[in-house]
Amino acid sequence: MVDYDGRMSSVYVAGRRISAGEVARWTAAFAAYAPGRRPLDVLDLGSGTGRFTPGLAAEFGGRVYGVEPADRMREASEPASGVSYLKGSAEAIPLPEASVDVVLMFLTFHHWTDPLQGLREVRRVLRPGGVALLRTQFSDLMPDLFWYRYFPSARAVDAAMYCSVDEARALAVEAGLVPGVDVVRITGEDPRTVRATYERLSLRALSTFEKLPEDEMEAGFARLAADVEQDPDRVLPVHQATMLVLTRPS
Repeated sequence: MVDYDGRMSSVYVAGRRISAGEVARWTAAFAAYAPGRRPLDVLDLGSGTGRFTPGLAAEFGGRVYGVEPADRMREASEPASGVSYLKGSAEAIPLPEASVDVVLMFLTFHHWTDPLQGLREVRRVLRPGGVALLRTQFSDLMPDLFWYRYFPSARAVDAAMYCSVDEARALAVEAGLVPGVDVVRITGEDPRTVRATYERLSLRALSTFEKLPEDEMEAGFARLAADVEQDPDRVLPVHQATMLVLTRPS
């Protein structure tokens, strides 16, 4: 279990920072799968430091609730009009039944202690016809990330964190949600250079690094730093993100 009230909370804002343009592109991508009417009330489940929460309020025009279990992550969240940050977890969402139209789960599913109970809670707080956007990695659709070559264990560590597409769909169905037929592929990320990527990674704000041996990390960052000096401005490809769209039946 990653302690987001410990070291991670001190590096998360800098290590996982996204630009205003990225937020706008992500939220526009999410809006394409949401009900068409406005305003919509939204739950940002596992909101962390609120990277997306204010942007969701701007995109959907309704109340937005950022639910996050780590106190220090919530404390680092930026206040915004229409946004409330609440202590809670996927397994115990502090909202009434049928209180939101959209639930965003952005790279949080693998941290849940009880995924089935969490999805049951998502169904409970969704209004009939509402959608849950499960933006996650899947063990059978892992991207070929640039930095994996520097940390030999990282690919296997990441894959072990995630379930497969079929496993996620089965959990959703058991929880009473209807999964879409296809895995959606979206992206809102800016392209980044090798240097910018190294600077972000070196903060170790990814949960992957919590699970790697220290000697492997030291060697990997040394090799990556050497390659940065050789070709710092090379722009890396942007990988499409995977997402399941889940619906609460009307």
